[in-house]
Amino acid sequence: MEKAMFGAGCFWGVEATFLQLEGVVDVVSGYSGGTTDNPTYREVCAGGTGHAEVVEVTYDPAKIAYEDLLQTFWTSHDPTQVNRQGPDFGTQYRTAIFTCSDEQRAAAEASRARLEASGVHSRPIATEITPAATFWPAEDYHQRYFEKNGIAACHIPG
Repeated sequence: MEKAMFGAGCFWGVEATFLQLEGVVDVVSGYSGGTTDNPTYREVCAGGTGHAEVVEVTYDPAKIAYEDLLQTFWTSHDPTQVNRQGPDFGTQYRTAIFTCSDEQRAAAEASRARLEASGVHSRPIATEITPAATFWPAEDYHQRYFEKNGIAACHIPG
């Protein structure tokens, strides 16, 4: 099993999107990229910790390639928006790929370059690509939020 970490707005929809993929074993909502240890949702939303809402994806590389996870990431949100997605705004909703290896970094940078060159978006790609920092799982009530609350989807495009 391998891990990948993505920030693409509110983690509820991002979690639900990645959970649908064959080869994904688990997805945990949480926080990364900030300066506070073990941050709470309230602290992250207040904007002072520097964390992004992210998902940590555990996947079987024999069943799904990291490049396929990247494709899902790029198509499940607007990577040109700075510090927002849909109705959510703030640095915690930034678009980010936190890489867990040099191979992931190279693949993420190459996929971002291909997307930029494709002309699909009229604005520049705002996604940050940085080495993974400590992942802090979000509170239990955030895990599998859509499942627990009978919600089918949110603003994230299908």
